[in-house]
Amino acid sequence: MSELTLYRGEVFDFIDSPLNKKEAYRYFPDGALVVQDGQIIDCGPFKETKDRYTDFELVDYSGKLLMPGFIDSHIHYPQAEIIGMYGKQLLDWLGDYTFPAEQSFASPEHAGRMARFFIQELFRNGTTTCMAYATVHPASVTALFSVASEYDMCMLTGKVLMDRNAPAGLTDTAERGESESRNLIETWHGKGRNRYVITPRFAISCSTEQLIAAGRLHEQYPDTYIQTHLSENTDEIDSTLSLCPDCRDYLEVYERAGLVTGRSVFGHCIHLSDSECRRLAEAGSVVVHCPTSNLFLGSGLFDMRQANRIGMQTVLATDVGAGTSFSLLRTMGESYKVQQLNGYPMSVFESLYKCTLGAAKALHLDDEIGSLRKGRKADFIVVDYAVTPSQQIRMDYLIRNGQWTLENKLFGLQTIGDDRNIQATYVVGKQVK
Repeated sequence: MSELTLYRGEVFDFIDSPLNKKEAYRYFPDGALVVQDGQIIDCGPFKETKDRYTDFELVDYSGKLLMPGFIDSHIHYPQAEIIGMYGKQLLDWLGDYTFPAEQSFASPEHAGRMARFFIQELFRNGTTTCMAYATVHPASVTALFSVASEYDMCMLTGKVLMDRNAPAGLTDTAERGESESRNLIETWHGKGRNRYVITPRFAISCSTEQLIAAGRLHEQYPDTYIQTHLSENTDEIDSTLSLCPDCRDYLEVYERAGLVTGRSVFGHCIHLSDSECRRLAEAGSVVVHCPTSNLFLGSGLFDMRQANRIGMQTVLATDVGAGTSFSLLRTMGESYKVQQLNGYPMSVFESLYKCTLGAAKALHLDDEIGSLRKGRKADFIVVDYAVTPSQQIRMDYLIRNGQWTLENKLFGLQTIGDDRNIQATYVVGKQVK
């Protein structure tokens, strides 16, 4: 029998959405996580759990928080090197920074270097799974899947589809885009922990023919995913509707192509009508809130209260490189501020849920990731509550006043935490940070 490893520390995960029930999580102040062959086999109070095993390696993280690794549901790996560029607005930013950077990914060597940097940066920030955009170049997809496979990481990505309103070096055709995507699906989808995502960038850069081809691909491979952008910026919406004047709204452009499904993931969705929200909810599609990007580009304030009222599936994501941090802790903090401006002080439990179990459920992966339940992959992180003087003095104050509660611990991570708080990251039980 292979060796057991028992990790000791504060153990936390979700069992349900905090919007559904108050006690939606498990928390063991002195807990144990038991891992064997890259899988979680047990989780509970330390004393009770350790007594069930006679032979194990003990890794002691007492006083630190053990929780599921973060899931980033919308991120652009080719944009890692243009993070923090002078923002302007969305369409200007794409033309000035994004498209020039993405043209470099025609080089497999460059794509490989950036894929490795990208994945290591995710691990440094406690992210163990992501849904990423590549570029139009098949080599960019191959590079990212290849590096992820070295770590047995759960990676969701796909070739970007663009056949108009983009530089020649970044455009394909509807026919070529469909053919190259099909080849990549056949090569990578379901290989190890890799999942393919059909990726029309957005309606402005995709002809009707290309969107229909993307929908046809998903029909042929129904367990693939679809990702695109929707209603990020008012100029984007106006441009889309000028290109598709027979559509009543932006969402209808995707509906007509068969792209609004239970496996579709739409980034941003800031300026949606109630009708669009209801149709997304009915389809079971996923809406991704990207607060650091939305603020940086001045795109608008996503209304989480509206989303919850209508019953949309929502998750949080960094959207690097318009997003300004790889850290989902910082992303949660900015999301809290956005919702405060909307009159909705979103709880830290709701925020964390949207980066762990909530994201796993939205992506149909909760039987594999997102919690610390038996049989899940041992993708987890170790978090230090106090790695800066400000965090330390805050903790001292709360302890002194008898207020060092779970909620205050987590809220501090959300509001003043970042990559420095991630002490260790594990993927299938192997430490990668």
